[in-house]
Amino acid sequence: MEKAKVYFTDFRTPYGGDTMPGKLKKLIRKAGIAQLNLEGQFVAIKIHFGELGNVSYLRPNYARAVVDVVKELGGKPFLTDCNTLYPGSRKNALEHLYCAWENGFTPLTVGCPILIGDGLKGTDDIEVPVRGGEYVKNAKIGRAVMDADVIISMTHFKGHETTGFGGALKNLGMGCGSRAGKKEQHNNGKAYVQQEICRGCRHCMRECANDGLVFDPETRKMHVDKEHCVGCGRCVGACNFDAIDFEDPNSNQMLNYRIAEYAKAVVDGRPQFHISLVMDISPNCDCHVENDAPILPDVGMFASFDPLALDQACVDACMKCEPLPNSQLGEHMRDPHFVDHHDHFTNSTPESEWQSCLSHAEKIGLGTRDYELIRL
Repeated sequence: MEKAKVYFTDFRTPYGGDTMPGKLKKLIRKAGIAQLNLEGQFVAIKIHFGELGNVSYLRPNYARAVVDVVKELGGKPFLTDCNTLYPGSRKNALEHLYCAWENGFTPLTVGCPILIGDGLKGTDDIEVPVRGGEYVKNAKIGRAVMDADVIISMTHFKGHETTGFGGALKNLGMGCGSRAGKKEQHNNGKAYVQQEICRGCRHCMRECANDGLVFDPETRKMHVDKEHCVGCGRCVGACNFDAIDFEDPNSNQMLNYRIAEYAKAVVDGRPQFHISLVMDISPNCDCHVENDAPILPDVGMFASFDPLALDQACVDACMKCEPLPNSQLGEHMRDPHFVDHHDHFTNSTPESEWQSCLSHAEKIGLGTRDYELIRL
């Protein structure tokens, strides 16, 4: 397979020069978005609207820039995301839309409709065959995502407590899965609580949407109800004392394999284009109600027709950055017991893992990790 082309521009805007949305428009035009036949086509722009309380999600201004270009090319764009599996402000379409509006995403600000991809209760999905899938034969994808003629992913590239980082593949795979699809991707890892470490603070309990955690008032410790635990990992990230982990040490890899296969189901054989903004690189997912200080400095904006090459280019750029001192990563590096993994995302969250997602995506023919970086 020949090298994929990944286009890049930084965030510098000299006095009197381009605006950031203006630079994004130039980037995607240069990257060849006009090669897509958008005339009269329904164009799904997959984006994360941010959890209420979290402010590191992409600003609506960037979404508007992409919408404007799509409309200039004759397309009929809509912004979309699918409902979440965990408690929060996006677990059904009504709450999801209110959350999007409160975070600044409205038809007036972004210039197009906003549709929740898997419907009111997260049950409006369609089974999509995964060609070459080893772990998923039929992915459960939000119907509106698959009804669209063209798919564009617009990703906030940041850290992630389980998958190392959240990039285009995770935005497409996990993000476009219906609630049933998200559960399927998570179903290999059951959590367990180390009783001697648990403080009984019950912070983890607020993160569980599936009655998978039980508090014992006698011991004042948490326990996992294996029948209800779906292995989403929210409790693992919520525990401030590292008392919760997965029983299966390979659960992160299995999650990554399924994310890659779900992403392939979304884009396989369809007109597609992918954008990632590497900025506000918080250590955890935008699904959290909080966002910790960035672990790395802002890098720039990337675009490609290949989502795998895009993720590889973004992670490579991050690895060349100096960690920010006032951050989770900086704090870990100052620890006298710090073990250097020579990987910023692993150093930030040692229990996470990201390599398996990219390697499996390449194995199943989703794209290539070999790319040419073209700087604007």
